Amino acid sequence: MRVLGELDQRLFTRVAGARVPGADPALRRLSHSADHGRLWLGTAAGLAAIGGHRARRAALRGVGSLALASLTVNTVVKWSARRPRPLLDLVPQIRHLGHQPHTTSFPSGHSASAAAFATGVALESTRYGAMVAPLAATVAFSRVYVGVHYPGDVLVGVVIGAGAAALTCRWWPPRATAPERERPAADAPALPRGEGLVVFVNSRAGTGAPAAPLPPAERLRALLPGAELIERGPGDDFTALLAEAADRAARAGGALGVCGGDGSVNAAARAAAERGLALAVFPGGTLNHFAQDVGVPDFEDTAVAVARGEAVAVDFGVARSGAGQDVRFLNTFSIGLYPELVRLREHLEDRWGKWPAAAVALIRVLRTATPIELSVNGRPRRLWLLFAGNGRYVPEGFAPAFRPRLDDGLLDVRLIDGDRRLARTRVIASALVGGLRRSRVYSAEQVPWVQLEGLAGADSLAYDGEVAPSSSELRLEKTRRAIVVYRPAQPQNELAQQARLAAETARYRRGSRRSATKDAGQG
Repeated sequence: MRVLGELDQRLFTRVAGARVPGADPALRRLSHSADHGRLWLGTAAGLAAIGGHRARRAALRGVGSLALASLTVNTVVKWSARRPRPLLDLVPQIRHLGHQPHTTSFPSGHSASAAAFATGVALESTRYGAMVAPLAATVAFSRVYVGVHYPGDVLVGVVIGAGAAALTCRWWPPRATAPERERPAADAPALPRGEGLVVFVNSRAGTGAPAAPLPPAERLRALLPGAELIERGPGDDFTALLAEAADRAARAGGALGVCGGDGSVNAAARAAAERGLALAVFPGGTLNHFAQDVGVPDFEDTAVAVARGEAVAVDFGVARSGAGQDVRFLNTFSIGLYPELVRLREHLEDRWGKWPAAAVALIRVLRTATPIELSVNGRPRRLWLLFAGNGRYVPEGFAPAFRPRLDDGLLDVRLIDGDRRLARTRVIASALVGGLRRSRVYSAEQVPWVQLEGLAGADSLAYDGEVAPSSSELRLEKTRRAIVVYRPAQPQNELAQQARLAAETARYRRGSRRSATKDAGQG
């Protein structure tokens, strides 16, 4: 340790004596800007505002990694090591910070936060990670350059930050770059410029999503000028407008489009399947699980597929009841805690907003809920939650991340046992430490069907974010390749870039015409 300390001191002395022309004020300001994570929070906000879904995921993971690294450094390691800060005698006055830090030196919290944010972003997007990494490295170096840390402090901080980012993958796995490609193509009409496509635009969806640069309808008109749009406004009947859009698409011999969240996509998929239409999904909700998993994360991807007639067939999950009131789901089905959570969240949403309402609802449900009793494939069970995914989710975890295929004919069934002591606490603790697979209160398997009988204590079920009345008997199964969905054979290919360019050109031309009209009116 003594040798390492002497080496650390010599390296610090060399950096203190170094002269980088023009770097003194710049590095001092950069180091100060990273105080309390402000630089990284601002970067995350920028990514979320100007990027797509992947950029938002990268920003969220980066901030989460930063928070974990900062908590580890400032509440555990610093108070254990208590290493004094370097003396500033060798550091030129121009580099000194206006307010010197008062905490201990080992490890560097700024370096840990920088490495955590950059690594977290890179785990979701190598492109955005490559953009952030040089800035993070410069912040880490600046902590030695301005004289507030030894190089060893910075190095250990970087290791802790990168480790914190990697640790987030245990309970929130990164999403795959693209779905699997071996799914066989399905027949769908090619609709250049969107001719024959009727798009139902649910403008009331996505209240929790970041604002897009343009309203969905304008983006659609720029990408597919030949498509017909039917927009749902305040007070409009959702079911009637969707049926009208589907009927028009059927009469035109074209395809049905939908712009909205997962609930809107579910309803549109049912309408398209009933009429034998292909479905074009334009992600306009908060999470857009189905659009992400099928392979159309952006409007441009869907526009490319529609123009070229590229599509795949996907399965429908079905919950069949004895009363004949079947529920079809594209993403997930559940009974137990989750339906009650959704119902309470919707009740609080207008007052609190979606995400705060969800947090409050989760706390209340975990405190007051009781297990449900039922028979699963003839075996009596007492459960906190039964979850069924339409297709196998990977990797396995408390919050399943994504489905590489949507036509595998399988239900991903997960159960949380209600008989064991402290089951809710145990399953949450197991998920947080990444040991869910070994938990005795949690089980998971992939099956083609499951029979549920004698449901007691569950008067509702949830599917694709919606809540519906439950039945005492349910059979969960799959309808294979029930709906054809547009998806480009190679997402983000050259044609997608051309579609984006065409959209930008169209927006520019509209802006030029408006400007010319305004000038003519003033003249």
